[in-house]
Amino acid sequence: MNKQNFSKDIQEHKRINDILLGPLERPALQWLAKKMPGWVTPDLLTVVGFLGSLIALAGYGLSSYDPVFLWLASLGFMFNWFGDSLDGTLARYRHIERPIYGFYIDHSMDIVTEALFFLGLGISPYVRFDVALLALIGYFMISNLVYIQTCVMGEFRISYAGLGPTEVRVLAIAANTAIFFAGNPQIKIFGISNTVFDWLVIAVMILLYTIFTASWIINALKLRGADDKFNNL
Repeated sequence: MNKQNFSKDIQEHKRINDILLGPLERPALQWLAKKMPGWVTPDLLTVVGFLGSLIALAGYGLSSYDPVFLWLASLGFMFNWFGDSLDGTLARYRHIERPIYGFYIDHSMDIVTEALFFLGLGISPYVRFDVALLALIGYFMISNLVYIQTCVMGEFRISYAGLGPTEVRVLAIAANTAIFFAGNPQIKIFGISNTVFDWLVIAVMILLYTIFTASWIINALKLRGADDKFNNL
């Protein structure tokens, strides 16, 4: 692999982040980046994001003993958003970007974080373990598709249909809050009985599979003639 070409490809990829909460999130992240003391580094924020995922895992696990620990899980999502969303913003604000190292560390940590979140859901008393794993598979499919598109198309897409990691965190926090106050009753749909939280995760799972399938087909059609153009250069 040519190191210079690899570095150029990583630096020049197009980043797409058209999330619904973007008009609120982007100014907030810029404000936070300006207020961060000098000793706070992007790497430290990445660690904070990872610790947030561990806190969420612990919160969901401990919720088996008391629903009050759902608040701990929600706190974990907040810490994860703070670290994961701010590390890149801070690097860009301070002009200390490390495109290759940052891309590698940030998105490899995303894989671990996703696994911990869904594992936490699965070991909680609110979501069936198999349902949580099926949703995790869907999230991994989307993640892999994003990385493939970055390599093939030079496009790093964070959001689909206005939805991205921030919206997923907000949805999880909202679900935790609702379950804490209203409980998690069984609901029968098409003769199948699941809890409210189960159905919510199933809906997310179906959405992830649908997005993956639609995006894969659309991109395959776009790239169908790409090799011919490349060979004619």
